Amino acid sequence: MRVPIAASIRGPWVTVQDWHDRQVDLTSGRLVAGAILVANYEGVSAVTYVIAQPCVDLKDLACVDECPVDCIYEGKRMLYIHPDECVDCGACEPVCPVEAIFYEDDTPDEWKEYYDANVHFFDELGSPGGAAKLGAIDSDHPIVAVLPPQIQDEH
Repeated sequence: MRVPIAASIRGPWVTVQDWHDRQVDLTSGRLVAGAILVANYEGVSAVTYVIAQPCVDLKDLACVDECPVDCIYEGKRMLYIHPDECVDCGACEPVCPVEAIFYEDDTPDEWKEYYDANVHFFDELGSPGGAAKLGAIDSDHPIVAVLPPQIQDEH
């Protein structure tokens, strides 16, 4: 069972709010003072969140506003979570009005390929270190680019 947590950035540390303030070194992903593992940085294997098909052609930015580490990037038709920048805090998931954000292991089978879409969207971009400085990116992963226009209900 996953316990919801919140995270905030203070210098090179992320402070995790659970029962105690605990810290993870964002540069190495190493635990500090017995902290729980939440970082997904180079060399650290952690599950991440995935944005799936319901976001296509909607791009509600509530998740971007909620993300404490600025790891949600705007593509041409949907948003993407950078797996190396996400600290798995889960703040984005409950604010998505169309329920397009899933913990990787909880992604419905029909949208499992969106894990690869989120990962490989960054193949050429690398790890820019934050979405705000890039702004909207005029491309999408091929899985998204080939989709017909999506009709979205009012949310």
